[in-house]
Amino acid sequence: MPPNENTGHPRRWAILGVLVISLLVVVLDNTILNVALRTLADPVRGLGASQGELEWSINSYTLVFAGLLFTFGVLGDRAGRRRMLLIGLALFGLASLLSAYAQSPAQLIAARALMGVGGAAIMPATLSIISSVFDPRERGRAIGMWASAVGLAVAIGPILGGLLLEHFWWGSVFLINVPVVAFGVLLVALLVPESRDPAPGRIDAFGVLLSVVGLVTLTYGIIDGGEHGFGRPLVWAALLGGLGVLGWFVWYERRSSHPSLDVRLFRMPRFAAPVAMIGLVFFAAMGVMFFSSFYLQLVRGYSPLQTGLLFLPFAVAQLFFAPRSAAMVRRYGARAVSTVGLVLTAVALGAFAFVDAATPIWVVLVFFFLQGAGMASIMPPATESIMSALPREKAGVGSAISNTIRQVAAALGVAVIGSVLAAGYRAGIGPALADLPPAAREAAGESIAGAYAVAGQLGPAAPGLVAAADDAFVSAMHWSAALAALVAAAGVLVALRWLPGRPGPVTPPPVGEPELAGAA
Repeated sequence: MPPNENTGHPRRWAILGVLVISLLVVVLDNTILNVALRTLADPVRGLGASQGELEWSINSYTLVFAGLLFTFGVLGDRAGRRRMLLIGLALFGLASLLSAYAQSPAQLIAARALMGVGGAAIMPATLSIISSVFDPRERGRAIGMWASAVGLAVAIGPILGGLLLEHFWWGSVFLINVPVVAFGVLLVALLVPESRDPAPGRIDAFGVLLSVVGLVTLTYGIIDGGEHGFGRPLVWAALLGGLGVLGWFVWYERRSSHPSLDVRLFRMPRFAAPVAMIGLVFFAAMGVMFFSSFYLQLVRGYSPLQTGLLFLPFAVAQLFFAPRSAAMVRRYGARAVSTVGLVLTAVALGAFAFVDAATPIWVVLVFFFLQGAGMASIMPPATESIMSALPREKAGVGSAISNTIRQVAAALGVAVIGSVLAAGYRAGIGPALADLPPAAREAAGESIAGAYAVAGQLGPAAPGLVAAADDAFVSAMHWSAALAALVAAAGVLVALRWLPGRPGPVTPPPVGEPELAGAA
């Protein structure tokens, strides 16, 4: 074969387009859901979901997705990546249809978990197919375009969700997935070739079961404790039981010959530090994104479409700064770029501790922009550090671990920061509910959305309850934002301590002496 001949598939760029569509539908769904949370909490226009149920509608997807990511990657290598992609798309489309017509929060949570199964089958298959159909010389460019689809979904998701909620019922934010998935299935069947790994890994079914059970149990304890108080034995049984199962998972994985998560990799600081940094940032950021939608739509009174547009500075900053951060890393080093990004993120998240109902909205937009710029400056150097710490044959493992930690951290961030928000709100609203009937008192004390629903039936007393709910929510938001900022600031310490600094110049060997192997 001539050395310059391209070994890629003849239809590789068309195949990449199909894979991008497959990825878009997975990422788009979560960004759309952020705008729909307030509507889902409405007992008339939505499902009347409590704050805990809203947290589970996000986390049931995220935890299942993260727990099955490794296993479905191995299954795709064994059974065929094209086949796994088709199965994943079909499951995602079916679950989207079930979500759209859910009649209760419990049905929505279950359907979202099924969507997580489909998403876990889709994402690793798309990356594996890219690796198999592209020549190594074009693979980096193709993966870059694949990753750009995530930024595109972040940008258009809230706006699309706002448009749908402005004109249709809440189920439309899930129903929109169905025709996209159907189109994707058709294109995959027509264009994408089948491929398999000739030496696939073994499936760690017991490890996957331990991780999912441990994470779900721990998350249940956090959410239920935040919603109903941490004084009950059931909550502590869930918290301690979840931590115990996760400890068992780590012990089991260290001794497994085919671990789903190779915990031994975390002994390497250059690998463990950026993974921890990604986890801390997404824990903090997703918790703040959870309450931002309620703040904008209830406290500030913006429509879903306006809320989607207000999230745009975050996405614009991501799209602008992410492609430029690699050049900054080459010039200043991963430590400096990551530290600046983490400081920006911590400042932007902490600034919500000073935002209230009268803060000019342009100030809030500046905070969203700073958060987007900060997070865009963190991911590339962190990912580069993860990949450079591993041998080339383990690149897929590094990417999968990074994705898994990000999803788990996002779920725990929503759970923990959402629980702090719920506890703070419940403490703040209590005195204003003394004269309400028991049923109304319970609904209004559960969440700000519940208080607004109760206020709609109170007549002249409504403005007083709304004002008390806004004050209680803003006060709870301040404590939640402060916690998020502290978590992001912990990432600064990790970056300063363990990330590599500015790359130094390569010193050529003295004239007349052979260059030692590996010196470069």
